[in-house]
Amino acid sequence: MKLRELTTVKEMLSQIGIIRFLYPNLSEEKYESYLLEMVPHNYTQIAVFDNDVCLGITGCWSATKLWTGKYLEIDNFVVNPEYRSKGIGKMLTDYVEKKAMEQNCSSIVLDAFTGNFAAHRFYYNQGYSPKGFHFVKILDEKKMTV
Repeated sequence: MKLRELTTVKEMLSQIGIIRFLYPNLSEEKYESYLLEMVPHNYTQIAVFDNDVCLGITGCWSATKLWTGKYLEIDNFVVNPEYRSKGIGKMLTDYVEKKAMEQNCSSIVLDAFTGNFAAHRFYYNQGYSPKGFHFVKILDEKKMTV
């Protein structure tokens, strides 16, 4: 298995199959339009491949906030269900941590849906813990992917 950082919209679009484990109804057109907005804001993806097959992927980007200074955010973390519990998720979080340290970040942040207990357990096991709540006020559900 090899890690590879995806930095172009074309590279990311080619891995839509694994992203659809998170967002089954995500169209290629919508995915591309989102990526075209995200990539100019430091968004990249890190993927684990076995030959040419993507087994796991996560997006990440860095930014700065007053409470934390520079941080790296994990976004859209997914491992193909057939390959879970085989160390792929740990490979991804280890790489993100190394990347955050190289970028002199104070922390790594992420969101996990409240009912996704398997993700909570995984992140706890990787040394993450909740610091607060991410509140959401939905203005137009039709515009959302999930």
